[in-house]
Amino acid sequence: MSEPQVWDDVDEYFSTHLAPDDDALQAALRDSEAAELPMINITGTQGKFLQLLAEIQGARNILEIGTLGGYSTIWLARALPADGRLISLEYNPKYAEVATRNIARAGLDKVVEVRVGPALESLPKLADENPAPFDLVFIDADKVNNPHYIDWALRLTSTGSLIVVDNVVRGGRVTDADSTAPDVLGTRAAIELIGSHPRLSGTAIQTVGSKGWDGFALARVL
Repeated sequence: MSEPQVWDDVDEYFSTHLAPDDDALQAALRDSEAAELPMINITGTQGKFLQLLAEIQGARNILEIGTLGGYSTIWLARALPADGRLISLEYNPKYAEVATRNIARAGLDKVVEVRVGPALESLPKLADENPAPFDLVFIDADKVNNPHYIDWALRLTSTGSLIVVDNVVRGGRVTDADSTAPDVLGTRAAIELIGSHPRLSGTAIQTVGSKGWDGFALARVL
C-alpha cells in the first residue's frame, strides 16, 4: 500500500471516530464543490483541532483570514458562546456568497460575519472599529501575505491569544532559501517572523493526510 493511501485511510479512521462531518458540514463541502470552489479546505480532523483550540482558549472573539466555502468557519464558530463573534475575511465575492449560505444553514449566522475584499484592506478598517481583542486568529489565505497577516493579528490580539497559520510546508519547498516563488517567500517570512518576534512564542508541525504533506504554525502572543 502506498504512503498516500495509508494517509487517506488513517484520516478516514480518525475522522470517523473523532471528527465526523454532520449534515451541515457535508452540505458545506457539497455546495462548495457544486459552485466549483477549489477543494482546498481543511480536513475534518483539522477542523476539530481548530475547534478544540478555540474551546481550550475559551474564545469569545475569533478572526479568520480566508473563508473559502465556510467549512473551517463552521468548525471554529461552533466553539463560540451564544454571544461570541467570528469575523471571516474573504477576497472572492463568489466564495463569500457560498460561505454565507453554508454558515446560515449551520445556524451560525448570528455569530459569524463574512467581510468581502482584500484582507489587507479589510484589516485596517477592522482595526479602526477598535474591536475587543481576538482570542484566536486563523490565517489560511494567500501565502505571500502571511507575514503581513501576522503583523495585523498582533495588532488585533492581546497576551495569551493564539495565531494559527495553515499550509506552511509547501510540499517541502519551505526549506528552499533560493526559491523565488511567492508562496514560499511569504511562508518563510512568516516562520522567521514568528521565530524572531519578541511578542510571539511559536512552533510548526508537519502533517500528512488526505490533503497530502502539509503542516501548520502555531504561535502564542506574549
